[in-house]
Amino acid sequence: MVANLNHVIDQVVKDKGVDREILVEALESAVLSAANKKYRNTRELEAHYNTEQGEVELFEFVTVVDEVQDSYKEIDLDEAREIDPDVECGDSLGMKMDSGSFSRIAAQTAKQVIIQKVREAEREGVYNEFKDRVGELVNGIVRRYERGDLIVDLGRAEALLPHREQVPRENYRQADRVRAYIAEVKMSPKGPQIILSRTHPSLVIELFKTEVPEISEGIVEIVSCSREPGSRAKIAVVSHDPDVDPVGACVGMRGSRVQNVVSELRGEKIDIIPWTPDMARFACSALAPADVSRVYVDNEEQAMEIIVPDDQLSLAIGKKGQNVRLAARLIGWKIDIKSESRAAEIEQEENRSAEEAEAEADVETDTEEQSVSVEETASDETPAQVEEEE
Repeated sequence: MVANLNHVIDQVVKDKGVDREILVEALESAVLSAANKKYRNTRELEAHYNTEQGEVELFEFVTVVDEVQDSYKEIDLDEAREIDPDVECGDSLGMKMDSGSFSRIAAQTAKQVIIQKVREAEREGVYNEFKDRVGELVNGIVRRYERGDLIVDLGRAEALLPHREQVPRENYRQADRVRAYIAEVKMSPKGPQIILSRTHPSLVIELFKTEVPEISEGIVEIVSCSREPGSRAKIAVVSHDPDVDPVGACVGMRGSRVQNVVSELRGEKIDIIPWTPDMARFACSALAPADVSRVYVDNEEQAMEIIVPDDQLSLAIGKKGQNVRLAARLIGWKIDIKSESRAAEIEQEENRSAEEAEAEADVETDTEEQSVSVEETASDETPAQVEEEE
């Protein structure tokens, strides 16, 4: 054992970030484990760290008796009084042992226990550090690929960027720097597991926070964000200061701010839309660059029917429905888009159906009236017929 452990403990605490009390407890446990292995668990032992001496002291406890039956756990009264004159029968007497007399195997056991305790403390420290950082943006260095998943070095810990959280067509090499969003932190049997994401919509929000001071200061707020990773994203922004233009603040001088975000996302296009509490107006802005003719709002179902000019239909829907899909996610409502000609056809069909239904209703009414008049005539003629028969 090292003569003075205080400087060793201080160095480990500094390098590994382990709590001092945990390390002291690990040393005590290690010495006790080594001692029990040496004496084959035949004695009652306790280990205590002496801060002043800088060593772990080992004590053997025996019970004072008149007649010894177990020499490992009992001691004769006369012999005990040579150590402590005030001892009585039934008392527990502690005697300091030489902890430096352990064998090589016992010392190895102590070393393994200490390493295990330090490893557990490191894992706990990493978990406690990152569990409250979910939702943050972190920088890391690519270390290796494992079955399509990316292992990223964050400094004190390694994080996992799963294949499902990677943007299509983004490739990384060893030692490349990567910026990602902490999506989840959980404790597994192998230690803390930090899950990163490059596809999460909040990644766009966090990137804008780093580029736009007005957002980090709370003057401009990103209300919502929708994204198809690697292709396009839409963000809705609002300003809490009437003198600050939220869209202009996010775009920056000559588009410098938004361009930095686009570069970080490897060319992903970003639409910045002003937010408004008027859902119809908000939906029209979200469908930009397409123009909107009319909007029909269903507040109960949270759905909208939007009419656009015929030449704007493909622009409003977007490639494979991307534009309208992102707009619907952005506002959180269902959106049904129709062209003006299609809306007119549907309206004509509805009017024709209404007219046919009205005509059918008139025919049924006439039939009922005729039936009623026939019944009344029949009832009037019956008494006369009866008189003629008589």
